[in-house]
Amino acid sequence: MSNSSRRAVFTGLGLITPVGSEPDTFWQALVAGTPGLRAISLFDATNLPCRVAGEIPDFDAKKILVEKEQKKAVRVMARTVQLGVCAAHKAMATGPKPGTVDPNRFGVEFGCVMVATELEDLSRGAKVSTNCVPGVVNMLEWGGNGLRQVPPLWMLKYLPNMPACHVSIFHDARGPNNTITSSDAASLLALGEAYRIMGRGMADAFIVGGCDSKVNPLSMSRYNSFQQLSKQNDDPTRALKPFDAQRDGTVIGEGAAVFTLETPELAQQRGATVLAELCGFAAGFDRGRKGHVLAGVIRNALREAGITPADVDHINAGAGGSPELDAFEARGIREVFDATTPVYALRGQIGASGAASGLVELAASVLALQHGQLPGTVNFSQADPACPVSVHVGAPRPVTKPYAVKVSYTDMGQIAVAVIRRAG
Repeated sequence: MSNSSRRAVFTGLGLITPVGSEPDTFWQALVAGTPGLRAISLFDATNLPCRVAGEIPDFDAKKILVEKEQKKAVRVMARTVQLGVCAAHKAMATGPKPGTVDPNRFGVEFGCVMVATELEDLSRGAKVSTNCVPGVVNMLEWGGNGLRQVPPLWMLKYLPNMPACHVSIFHDARGPNNTITSSDAASLLALGEAYRIMGRGMADAFIVGGCDSKVNPLSMSRYNSFQQLSKQNDDPTRALKPFDAQRDGTVIGEGAAVFTLETPELAQQRGATVLAELCGFAAGFDRGRKGHVLAGVIRNALREAGITPADVDHINAGAGGSPELDAFEARGIREVFDATTPVYALRGQIGASGAASGLVELAASVLALQHGQLPGTVNFSQADPACPVSVHVGAPRPVTKPYAVKVSYTDMGQIAVAVIRRAG
């Protein structure tokens, strides 16, 4: 999509994060460096190597979704789905209202992944099916009796497309609808897909979001087995150290962020306040993790936005504390930008929120451009020669240029990069 194609602006923002679930409280927490990493309390994590997470305290979907039909639907939503639907509800407070947009040109794009089952939904069936020999599933018992113990709507709680489905129904969005499941890049890729569809003239507005929660026994057991998680349980608030020489792994988080995205014409017609403009996007795949492909994707996004690296105020990095991946990202960024360009990383404060991370982190840059300040990165204290970037730490610094770049990627190599411009 060239600069002459249709533009897209952000007009609504809904957030649910470990440090704040309104744009104002989230922003205040970023400026203050409020820690969102804490010892896991949602379940007993005593026997896990990593017992720290970016938990959302006191989340209750029924306090946000207050209409009768919404409360009824909550019963068939896993926590991940609830987070996404609630964030969309918040975003739509300033999003397109009925009558202001053609519902057939109002789409939904979400980043989500297959949701881990809540143990109580399968435990009764599992117990029945292992009665004969402990630890061994008797398939005859499972087929005859175990399945009957599983809630009949079990699958509807956990499918990754359910946030987009519920959101479309609740907000009468009948246009293009899709769910991207590419892990940590999912929600930024969803934003890019919405942007492309609008650029082709196939929609006037989108609800674009990401949601994820892996703070449950099944997911945390799996991630402790297969991913490099931080073992710094004695100091939870400092366990994840983006780009830092002492980083020893990531910390799992949870959250949701939803934007309403629309054409400038529609926003102007309905008198909406523009938060920022999305003006460039690119995606790619870099399985080799050398950084060259990531650099190429960043350049493609800048080219689409019609700007140079010198026009960028800061890079919003996906750095999650992985010794290998942080270095990969830093190499790619450094290949495009000079050593003085500020790099900001949010995960030291809230953890790695999976499919939600791209948009939760992008929200920080949208707010930074709005407020004219870039908060400091939390938990960075010792530079690593393997990460040759200028990490901004300490007090907020003035935003001096109109553009910010958001980088997201997965450990398998998917990459998404978005360029945003401040409003006005």
